[in-house]
Amino acid sequence: MLKKFFCMIVACCSLFVFSARAELKVDIVAGATEPISVAVQKFEVVGASASDAATMRSVVEADLKRTGLFHIVNHDAFPEFVKMDAMPAFKSWDAIKAKVLVQAKLTQTSDKKYKLEFFVWDVNGREQIEAQSLMASKKSVRRLGHIMADAIYERLTGEIGYFDTQIVFIAETGPIDNRVKRMAIMDQDGQGLRYLSDSKTFVMSPHFSPNMQSIVFLSYYDDDPMVWILNLDTGAQRRLGKFGGMNFAPRFSPDGNRVALSLVKNGITHIYEYNISDNSLRQLTTGNSINTSPSYSPDGTKIAFNSDRSGSQQIHLLDLETGEVSRLTYGAGRYATPAWSPDGQFIAFTKMADDTFYVGIMDARGKNEKILAGGWFMEAPSWAPGSRRLVYYETEKTSDNMERISHIRSVDITGQNLYDIDLPDGVNGLEPTWSPRLP
Repeated sequence: MLKKFFCMIVACCSLFVFSARAELKVDIVAGATEPISVAVQKFEVVGASASDAATMRSVVEADLKRTGLFHIVNHDAFPEFVKMDAMPAFKSWDAIKAKVLVQAKLTQTSDKKYKLEFFVWDVNGREQIEAQSLMASKKSVRRLGHIMADAIYERLTGEIGYFDTQIVFIAETGPIDNRVKRMAIMDQDGQGLRYLSDSKTFVMSPHFSPNMQSIVFLSYYDDDPMVWILNLDTGAQRRLGKFGGMNFAPRFSPDGNRVALSLVKNGITHIYEYNISDNSLRQLTTGNSINTSPSYSPDGTKIAFNSDRSGSQQIHLLDLETGEVSRLTYGAGRYATPAWSPDGQFIAFTKMADDTFYVGIMDARGKNEKILAGGWFMEAPSWAPGSRRLVYYETEKTSDNMERISHIRSVDITGQNLYDIDLPDGVNGLEPTWSPRLP
């Protein structure tokens, strides 16, 4: 269950400009950008646990480092320790090529909560560019670190941070001929993994609601493939409805009031839209083709989906206001699993060509296709908040062809800085979906 134990107060101090130098900014779209050197000082501790402070510091550094946009300065190179009420000796930090200096203080309050204060300095510009104060439960140590990293990332890039987020996925265990699939959730860095379903029911295709209160997924409960909704606060589950056929590939609409899904009737697969408030179901696609994998545009007016109506599996676009359908992809190979970016600029996809699977992106018109990764099998791209990073899964064969190992991987839209999200030993990760920012 998603516990709402986190209470946060954010106070942004006024920012004072001490020079007319160019503003420090990271270009996160350009490839091969030289990482900016960031020095994160040891946290000052007042009544709090030094171990908790060290954990927060390591979380901040790891989050920033994983982006590929920042170089974390070695602690042994620090020229001084700057108290929170003192000015840094900027020339000393210049000497070790630090571009950004981060100070922080962790205080335990009288009501046994944690207060985290931090400053961010532009060393070259000789100015303080960010100052915040956060208040939270002592159980929220790692989350405080993620929120602090988000603030630093947003100030330096101008983009939405994605560290205070989670990933829901299918955790697969056991031998290849007897795999157990369970729905699981974890923080975006792989920490805090917990299971949301038992080992008795086959589950697939989990996706978050926009408000992070629930997850929609496919369950083979009693061998009947149906779409269900899980309430993350209570753990309660309910089936969407009895639709008279196999239904799968569910996705929430941006307002959370509808669910698009694929439904098989009379041997034909079409996309339908289920209205949660009045339990109504309407058919969105027609004809004799296979239509599946719906993904809403961020404004909720369109749905991208894959269909074989053109003779091969391609991505098409449905206008929900007019009902018109247009084809988006024309490249060589077959296209599937479209996923619209949160900012509406891109559509991610899976492509199959020349016996290879690829994950790529294109603009919302189906132009400017860019392949980000390729391999034996990969699927299910999903966007992080901010629309600059994706998560997907890749399955690899062992050399003796006796095993299949599936990794959850993340890549940015330049196709660079690819990394695996660590999972426990013996756990394969499939069908990951990145959450919105946590409430």
